[in-house]
Amino acid sequence: MNILIIGGGGREYGIAKKLREDERVERLYALPGNGGMAEFCECFPVKATDMEGVRAFAEAHPVDFAVVTPDDPLAMGMADMLRGMGVPCFGPSKAAARIEASKIFAKSLMEKYGVPTARAAKLDSLEDALKYVNENEPPMVVKADGLALGKGVFICRTKWEAEAAVRELMENKLFGESGARVLVEEFLEGPEVTVLSFADGRTVVPMVASMDHKTIFEGGKGPNTGGMGVIAPNPFYTEEAAKECMERIFLPTINAMRAEGCPFSGCLYFGLMLTKNGPKVIEYNCRFGDPEAQTILPLMESSLLDAMLACENGTLAETPVVFSGRAAANVVLVSGGYPGKYEKGLPIEAGELDEGVSLVHAGTKKTEEGFVTAGGRVLNVVAVRDDLESAVEAAYRNAERVSFPGMFMRRDIGKTAIDEIKRG
Repeated sequence: MNILIIGGGGREYGIAKKLREDERVERLYALPGNGGMAEFCECFPVKATDMEGVRAFAEAHPVDFAVVTPDDPLAMGMADMLRGMGVPCFGPSKAAARIEASKIFAKSLMEKYGVPTARAAKLDSLEDALKYVNENEPPMVVKADGLALGKGVFICRTKWEAEAAVRELMENKLFGESGARVLVEEFLEGPEVTVLSFADGRTVVPMVASMDHKTIFEGGKGPNTGGMGVIAPNPFYTEEAAKECMERIFLPTINAMRAEGCPFSGCLYFGLMLTKNGPKVIEYNCRFGDPEAQTILPLMESSLLDAMLACENGTLAETPVVFSGRAAANVVLVSGGYPGKYEKGLPIEAGELDEGVSLVHAGTKKTEEGFVTAGGRVLNVVAVRDDLESAVEAAYRNAERVSFPGMFMRRDIGKTAIDEIKRG
């Protein structure tokens, strides 16, 4: 099979590497891919959001199956376009991608169908939003309605912070029209859990639960990023919690999307909070998380291609999806200044890594002199071991063998998870 991958970050690297393990895969195309993906993909300089460029490429090349992973092209209808050309596709339709593309759509869906989530106000004007935050007690969470590179969420501990967040989104247009409408939610407390799942419109099959680390600094401090590291499995996500999530969240969500006339097929991301009143949804994403995908997929023992085909063909209930009982840790290496302004084109040096540890390329570019930085999140160091503590230790030990000017990493990835395991 010839497979086309849309995107070019660490997530796409992880997906491409996993698909390359399948002997049925003859060629992997990537639009645009990245420096590291060129090792096992044919990369072409077509932006993931270039609808006409992707169309032209698919018309000119023998593509048997496409994988659309970033949120923006999915929200634009990339999967619909490819299917309309006769190319089977892993990824939801434009209508189904609203579950991520509009926080207000997702909140309304959960409220209508009784999916546990935080109480929230949907606000369309700056005046109404400022009035609401001043009439309610903090802490509260302010969210841009639309897509914002994973950075459109503000946890506000004071009314001043909430007002500043509202103004940044609605008045200063920090994320353009994505912040034209906002959601202001109650602040939920408890361990956070990410559960990626395969879905075919009727069946949902969860992957290994993970824990992301969103803020730039240790201890949950600083602005949100696209993700500074991940561990899997998440020790807070017990069998009891998994059962409750399936019954009260996962299946009701899939059934709700079908009832609304926009059945979801692809990867549905559940961002959860395990509160004292049970699991609640913080957010949905309509695709694999980044850096969750490149952390979880190395634990997958069954065929990723089979699972993706089953999502498209509606045969997920009959398709084996198997993960090992091992653990994985991912430490993200970022450019100095990220998630704000940062320099590009800086030389990357990397020593030999231990067995079971991989260097996942995210924001890199290959030059004649070697790899250079080309993004905020530059590399992921992913380690797989028999237990979580060993995986975290291996990830950090090997991260020290990588360097580029201004390189930064969080030093507490997996700490709360390991502490929970030690508490038993």
